[in-house]
Amino acid sequence: MVRILPLFALIYGGFGLFSPYLPPLLAARGLSAETIGLALAGGTLIKLAVTPLLARLADRRKQVAVILALALLASSLAALAYSAPIAGVLLVVLTLVQAAALAPVAPFADAIAVSAAARLGFSYGLARGTGSAAFVVGTLAAGALVGAWGWTAAAFAQAAALCASVLVAVRAPEPTADVAAPATDGWRDLLAIRPFRQIMAIAALALGSHALHDGFAAIAWTEAGVAPRTISILWSEGVVAEIVVFFAVGPWLLARLGPRGALAVAVAAALLRWTTMALTSAPAIMALTEPLHGLTFALLHLACMGIIARNVPADLAASAQALYGAVAVGAASAALTAASGAIFAHFGTGGFAFMAALALLAAPLVWTLREKP
Repeated sequence: MVRILPLFALIYGGFGLFSPYLPPLLAARGLSAETIGLALAGGTLIKLAVTPLLARLADRRKQVAVILALALLASSLAALAYSAPIAGVLLVVLTLVQAAALAPVAPFADAIAVSAAARLGFSYGLARGTGSAAFVVGTLAAGALVGAWGWTAAAFAQAAALCASVLVAVRAPEPTADVAAPATDGWRDLLAIRPFRQIMAIAALALGSHALHDGFAAIAWTEAGVAPRTISILWSEGVVAEIVVFFAVGPWLLARLGPRGALAVAVAAALLRWTTMALTSAPAIMALTEPLHGLTFALLHLACMGIIARNVPADLAASAQALYGAVAVGAASAALTAASGAIFAHFGTGGFAFMAALALLAAPLVWTLREKP
């Protein structure tokens, strides 16, 4: 655990230091809003393509930590390159290169942490909660740095954090099983695991249902006359709730309800959250529903990680995390985010009823979920 927590703190702190400030840096270098959108979308597509390939390589070679360290080093160098006076096409290329380098970082870190937590008996939520807290700290620190030295200061800070994480990653434990596992045949064996297929679908629906909120909640609240300061407080409630669930509430619920029971709570919370948002944007009501983010995201993620740990062989750990993160969460969220624009344009906040329907569709999958004890 002493090697896992610093790894998550440095990785997610690095994300917080620069990720929120990349679009403004691109704009300051002269890229149009349309070009920035294409560059960020291209980065998402690259991650969807690169992550599963690197994950299969890491599992075959049993070098998840090694490839994670190499990816972090490449990401650090890419972040440092933003300090060069480049613009135009070269700047877009750099954005895509860093997206490719960062692609395996989060799923590989999860693979290492989930395996270590199962072997050593600590809560994965402690690692992921440390990451969420570090992201917030990194974002706040970067705001001060940018205010003093400009956008490139955030890139320098991320480069330093990711470079430091390389030193931790090379000493991180490889995902291993307590007993020897039979040889596996990659994607086919992984997708043959019924509980894994089920949580892929559950995550795609339940986590994907956040798309309209993440893209348009602030717009909806602004149109309803909610003050910017109040909007920032509402968003902060969700982040704080996420951290609390990762650290304390989530492991407590998992211990008492099991992963399947925790999934049921998360899906029920999502149904309540999106139904309420379809009916009202009143700040007082939103102040009560935004903390449900701790259940709809963090608790669901913890439950999915628990099911992966108990049902997926260690030699497929990185591949499982790659498919879960890139396909179930990444691709589904990207597609639903794209659809959310049209949904919000036609239905306004009533579009949250569609998100509630997605959560409702996940309920039968939770009910029929059967996994190893």
